[in-house]
Amino acid sequence: MTPAASGALALAAQVRAGERSAASVLEESLAAIRGRDPELHCFNALADAHARERADEVDRLVASGTDPGPLAGVPVALKDNICTRSAPTTCSSRILAGWTPPYDATVVSRLAAAGAVVVGKTNLDEFAMGSSTENSATGPTRNPWDTGRVPGGSSGGSAAAVAAGMVPVALGSDTGGSIRQPAALCGVVGVKPTYGVVSRYGLVAFASSLDQIGPLATTVAEAAAVLEAIAGHDDRDSTSLEQAAPRCSEVLDDGARGLRVGVVADFLADASPDCTGAVRAAADVLAGHGASVEEVALPELLHGLSAYYLIAPAEASSNLARYDGVRYGLRVDAPDVETMNGRTRAAGFGPEVKRRVMLGTYVLSAGYYDAYYAQAQRVRTLVARAFARAYAGVDVLLAPTTPSVAFPLGSKTSDPLEMYLADLFTIPSNLAGHPAMSVPFALGEGGMPVGVQVLAPALGERAMFRAAAVVESGADPRARGPVPARGAR
Repeated sequence: MTPAASGALALAAQVRAGERSAASVLEESLAAIRGRDPELHCFNALADAHARERADEVDRLVASGTDPGPLAGVPVALKDNICTRSAPTTCSSRILAGWTPPYDATVVSRLAAAGAVVVGKTNLDEFAMGSSTENSATGPTRNPWDTGRVPGGSSGGSAAAVAAGMVPVALGSDTGGSIRQPAALCGVVGVKPTYGVVSRYGLVAFASSLDQIGPLATTVAEAAAVLEAIAGHDDRDSTSLEQAAPRCSEVLDDGARGLRVGVVADFLADASPDCTGAVRAAADVLAGHGASVEEVALPELLHGLSAYYLIAPAEASSNLARYDGVRYGLRVDAPDVETMNGRTRAAGFGPEVKRRVMLGTYVLSAGYYDAYYAQAQRVRTLVARAFARAYAGVDVLLAPTTPSVAFPLGSKTSDPLEMYLADLFTIPSNLAGHPAMSVPFALGEGGMPVGVQVLAPALGERAMFRAAAVVESGADPRARGPVPARGAR
């Protein structure tokens, strides 16, 4: 049995009680990675030597009678845009190949304080720009349910590693759905917290007003435990919220009685029958547990996609200007600095990153700023106001996470606009800074998992997790990872 199959909370309880050693749990995780990663390519790098040191430290604390923390001995994988001293942080880009940061991200330090053991760094779309984990300089990740399909993106490596049973939990980042979309396509739970609840210190920036770190796990309870471990104010992040992070684990057994749930009607028409059916069935589960359920009209949310693909590239063009061949990363020498900058970026960035940087630079340029970037920010405000209108009457919203189940590898790489549509239902929460999560609920076309999305207002994580726990209780158990090894079907 792999650590993921045992469950993060069960493993932590066994390690804290001295019934299992953190070292043995780690070795099981590393064995699972060695067994399946050659087929799936979830990991860019392992930190096995450092992980063994950490596991031994956890075991010493247990032996001395000291509690190592709520995630004692739990193996965790980190998306490769989260800075670590124990392994390179490359963002799956040639421009950062082999770069090892001199510091750990805040979330890494907080995982260590909770007793977790980081095992390695997972593959992603380069600089988190993509929805399939095919835009990676190290090659694509494959979906463990069907290796001929994508795992989603950009946190595809993290989602697939959990779904394949390599680790029980992982961290990803979510700028426009990059935790929730791969979670749905891989049959795991994925959470994007309220903007500012989890520190971004040490997260390599894509779009700074949108990025958030969050957990991927096999159950809602495990996701809540990891979120509580990494959340909280951080002086090193100027966007970090001052108030205490919501405690979600304590509401998981509260049920749905009294909850007001709104189903986002505008999304159902753009989703496949599998995804629409899952949302309606999840709404029935909540109603059966005492929630009041109604459909709500939020047509403004459908404009979020267009606004996002102006705002995010604009912020990316600014953030990625630091990769100039001077301070760190790749350098392609040339007779002068300007030529060196250009050659370095041409060689270091992949096609999707170049596309978004050029788009972002264009919309910020003189003469186009008001027509594009400023207009996109006005649409962002409309999205936030639409959410406010909805939450005046409901506590949480229910929607599809994705328009369809996981699609075949290579089927959308030639059409960027078609790929962008994979984020249609997840982007609005990022624009508003609200929390949202995907819960595996059903099986759809080809026996692939279907996720249902639960959305809440800012700092509404407790209501969100409460609803998610009820949705999970009514889900098809076959829709959740970890899944055994098997080839493409």
